Amino acid sequence: MDALIRENEVNRELLVFALGREEYGIDILKVQEIRGYDAVTSIANAPKFIKGVINLRGNIVPIVDLRVKFNIGNVTYDEFTVVIILNIAHRTIGVVVDSVSDVMTLAMDQLRDAPEFGAAFDTTYILGLGVMNERMIILVDIEKLMTSTDMELIEAVA
Repeated sequence: MDALIRENEVNRELLVFALGREEYGIDILKVQEIRGYDAVTSIANAPKFIKGVINLRGNIVPIVDLRVKFNIGNVTYDEFTVVIILNIAHRTIGVVVDSVSDVMTLAMDQLRDAPEFGAAFDTTYILGLGVMNERMIILVDIEKLMTSTDMELIEAVA
């Protein structure tokens, strides 16, 4: 969480979304827009978590299903399923999530360090946890996640 604190010593504004029964938060400044889930054009031989691409006002945008990426339960698409369009490292990417709940501001005293999992799985994209009353929100560095080597969607920005 040190990077989270260094980046912003004051309150942090997040877009909160659901994947399965868990809530996740990403930096609101990375969000371009939120859209309902619509059909995508599949790309042959793409990893399973890449649903395909959409044409967004003349731009071809890859769509990543975070439920598949995070291996979260059965993937179903309903009226609550949305695509969050992100601007990351000068690229536009869409991520499919179960629903978007709200925009919330977390104060520094509501942030906790992420638990240590050792080498069990990669958690380098988890900044920490936001705790608000009975809610626990997993804070995701969406840029780090999208630039990770297994995603291979965007080159890391030096």
